[in-house]
Amino acid sequence: MKISRRDFTVGALLAAGTMGLPIMVKAEGTKTVALLFDSLVSPFWVSGIEIMRAKAKENGWETLENISDFDDNKQFEQVKAMIGRKVDGILIIQTDSKAVIPAIRAANEAGIPMVHFNRPPAESDAYSVAIQADNRKIMADTVQFLVDEAKKMGGKYKACLLIGDLGDVNAIQRRDGFFDVVDKNADIIEVVARVSTEWNADKAFAGLTNALQANPDINFLVTSSDFMHPQIEQVLQTAGKWHKRGEEGHVLFAGFDGDEGAYARLKDGYLDACGVQNLFLEVDMAFQAFKDMWDGKKPEKLLLDPGFVITQANLAEKQDEMWGFTVWKKQNGG
Repeated sequence: MKISRRDFTVGALLAAGTMGLPIMVKAEGTKTVALLFDSLVSPFWVSGIEIMRAKAKENGWETLENISDFDDNKQFEQVKAMIGRKVDGILIIQTDSKAVIPAIRAANEAGIPMVHFNRPPAESDAYSVAIQADNRKIMADTVQFLVDEAKKMGGKYKACLLIGDLGDVNAIQRRDGFFDVVDKNADIIEVVARVSTEWNADKAFAGLTNALQANPDINFLVTSSDFMHPQIEQVLQTAGKWHKRGEEGHVLFAGFDGDEGAYARLKDGYLDACGVQNLFLEVDMAFQAFKDMWDGKKPEKLLLDPGFVITQANLAEKQDEMWGFTVWKKQNGG
């Protein structure tokens, strides 16, 4: 069975009230925000909606939730339904950056603020606010840490990058952040493999397997998303290259996102660094954007989460800001 980012379902959380629109009695003065996701199949989205629910409750807001199952037309109908229900704000994760523009225009006409979470829309004259990680800089900072480690150890390095779906701006920006750094360090880093995963774990597994067969001396590895860690670990174990930091044969390894698997592999010493999207901050930024628009302000159309790089050196200090650590604690009875 194929496993992709879209197929990585967290069933118990998916069932937690997201499939329909409840009938609600709204207290006078209470704000209602629609949370419209294209799926709840990524740990990042599942953690995100949990944080949003908690933050909304903290603010005294009501939420209405719906999932479009990657169907742009279905999501547009959901937006129109929310407009009909006179919600105070719409937070949306769309599948297609262009297909969402009619929904933005509909919200504009109704005077309802719209915030895009983690995925900006395509450029248009319609107004909405997007919250996004500063992917290129976070990736560049992460890879720079890996390069610095390589310089400390000396020698030459053969690099492999696992690239996401290039139809997703996040994947493009992460790829570019990687090359921003390695291109400046071509004297010690040679990129011998670029694995196109299309955010599909099966393709990541097959692509990395082929890359290692063609280049068995790969010793510098970066993935554009942490959800592919299990496949990477399996491939490296099979190749006899899964070793902890400080052990002979350790492959310099960095990830991106900050999920629970990344936390565990950092803690256990297999992962050198991870570029973390600060999910807690991104939710705060999204909710603040709603407050500003309700107050008549007009925030910038794109607001960036600077993120951070987490390593074994700062793990104890930064782990509470890593959303994957929260997930890991729940999974391990913390």
